Amino acid sequence: MTTYAADDIRSKLATAAPQRSVDPSTPIKASQWIEFLSLPPSETAPHGSRTWIARATNLVIAYTEATAGDVFTRTGQPDEYAVLLYSGSAPVTVTGGGVTESVAEEAFVVVPPGDSEVRVDGDGVLIRLFSSAAPDLTASALNAGAYAEPDLRAAPLVPWPDPVGGFRLRVYRLADTPIAEGRFGRIFRTTNLMVNFLAEEPQPRNAQKLSPHTHEYFEQISLAVKGRFMHHIRYPWGPDSAQWRPDENREIATPSICVIPPPTVHTTQGVGPHQQLIDLFSPPRADFSASGWVLNADDYPAP
Repeated sequence: MTTYAADDIRSKLATAAPQRSVDPSTPIKASQWIEFLSLPPSETAPHGSRTWIARATNLVIAYTEATAGDVFTRTGQPDEYAVLLYSGSAPVTVTGGGVTESVAEEAFVVVPPGDSEVRVDGDGVLIRLFSSAAPDLTASALNAGAYAEPDLRAAPLVPWPDPVGGFRLRVYRLADTPIAEGRFGRIFRTTNLMVNFLAEEPQPRNAQKLSPHTHEYFEQISLAVKGRFMHHIRYPWGPDSAQWRPDENREIATPSICVIPPPTVHTTQGVGPHQQLIDLFSPPRADFSASGWVLNADDYPAP
């Protein structure tokens, strides 16, 4: 099911080829709703930075209310990870692959595998995204128990081709790619994830122009960084009525994530006076890629 208004750019979304077939009796995972600040932090750094770690099937998010002076290191990281900077983020200095970059503006930063560090240069929010290939992070997630059994409907994490020129520290500043007519958000990808920085909305979303749709094979992780949101989720019925779930129509505060499992029908509605949402996917989406919307596609080829 896809119900996009005619003026929604996604109504022209390229159709990706089916990835695989799934038995209709396969259970559908429950959604995950995590309001970070309402929970005890996963860890506290020496200068007082508080970090909450949560996960989806293939992705781990570390959300930090950061204090200047704290340093976050990774030793022997098996694959790339990303640092997301939006208007509420702390300025940071990132070192990876023998290169150091200071970033004090909205940006998407890709950190290469191996040893790296993120130094916080001022108070603010620090958001890091990892794949599930790092077992120390998946084990420390606040909702680790929800994934004790894998989601058999979600696309598995199969890395996309290596970046052109090899793995290295890459900084994509959002000022270089403003929101543009005819393109959905600002989408970047790596070998293992995709991020869409959606525009800040200065008013509630029009309740008469929502966009219920479904993803047959992959999760969506909606990261709310500003405002308030209602996530609307409808679970399809399978042959086993004992597995049916009621609709979910719940408000969630920020900062938060909602992990939306496949193949639920879903849409998200901003209900505050000002809000911003960042959508996360792992592995990257083939349909967004085929539509020509990925801003760093020249660096990260599709399969």
